[in-house]
Amino acid sequence: MAPRIPSVPDAQLQPADVVDTIKKRRGGKLLNLDRMLLNSPPYAVGWNTFLGAVRTGLTLDPKLRELAICAVAVLTRAKYEYDQHAPEFLINGGLQTQLDALRGFEFKYLLQKDSPLFNQVEQATLALAQEMTQKVQVSDACFDEIKACLNDTQQLVELVGVIAAYNMVARFLVALEVADENSK
Repeated sequence: MAPRIPSVPDAQLQPADVVDTIKKRRGGKLLNLDRMLLNSPPYAVGWNTFLGAVRTGLTLDPKLRELAICAVAVLTRAKYEYDQHAPEFLINGGLQTQLDALRGFEFKYLLQKDSPLFNQVEQATLALAQEMTQKVQVSDACFDEIKACLNDTQQLVELVGVIAAYNMVARFLVALEVADENSK
């Protein structure tokens, strides 16, 4: 699938300081997402700053962060997002069986209390991601569950923020049909 609008070709990426800042955050490379964002350098700057903080500046457990992001990606059918974050989930202690379950089953089955795949905080994270992504409004029961698991205001705000941020990312990727990295 081709993107709905063209990404900026590498030879035309500007301004250089913006491109360099994004490359620095990405370990020296650009993603197709970055090439798409660079159609609007001011937007790319804001995105890079905001998502950089979400990815590297939070106290939230990185495994929970990546689980929430993968859940959003599955729920929104944002394959690009999933492909970028599934490896991060594994690096941060997640299991391939958990990823397989996310992609292969309906969430209601993953959220059963006797699920051997996800512990209580992971189940509460998945439930929060599901409600925020599909319903927008979060039920008191769902919020009470995640609040009981995390019991830390900063981490609660960060988890809600991660889910909200990656819903934004998913919607950007899906709406513009950003090509996966193999398509360049």
